[in-house]
Amino acid sequence: MTNLHLSADEVLTTTRAVRKRLDFSRPIEPEVIRECLEIALQAPSGSNRQRWQFVIVTDPEKRKAIADYYRRGYYEYRDGPTAAGKLFADQPDRSQVQKRVMTSVDYLAEHMHEAPVLFIPCFYGRPDGAPAGDQASPWGSIIPAAWSFMLAARERGLGTAWTTLHLDYEKEVAQIIGIPYEQVTQAALIPVAYTLGTNFKPAPREPLDTVLHWGQW
Repeated sequence: MTNLHLSADEVLTTTRAVRKRLDFSRPIEPEVIRECLEIALQAPSGSNRQRWQFVIVTDPEKRKAIADYYRRGYYEYRDGPTAAGKLFADQPDRSQVQKRVMTSVDYLAEHMHEAPVLFIPCFYGRPDGAPAGDQASPWGSIIPAAWSFMLAARERGLGTAWTTLHLDYEKEVAQIIGIPYEQVTQAALIPVAYTLGTNFKPAPREPLDTVLHWGQW
């Protein structure tokens, strides 16, 4: 394993959702995953509670079972009215981009089980139905930790993709890997693999001034 020696700005602007460029044939050394998780532990945590839990799944049968639930959730989403490929239908340029995104998500859905590592970030507690403030703390802690993992993975030549569609079957996935569903919430399902090439670039984004409100809305 060799670090890419990217600058902080390069890591932040080139950590993409990698799907078609995941190298499913190359195993990942456990120590590399541990390095990324050690960095994730440095993320901010609401009230310093640090109630995150990290589940790493490498067993092929468990990966396949989890991927089957992800695939089921994805197909239900893909065929629904809010699927990414159906967004911005009145904006031809953005519509084409969304269709390309859906093509890559289709690919990931078919190959999720082949990722050598599946990372499921979790936290203690179930904030379902709680007031927004009570939900913000756990979500605002686990998401930065998981993102720190993904940034650390990018520096080490690994690709990741944040996915959540398995959460339609969160309880079933919890049973596969022994997560105590009533006490622990899953936040995402992140496939991890070395990438085919490392030359990722910043993604096209809307101009800053279209989303910036300085001083007031």
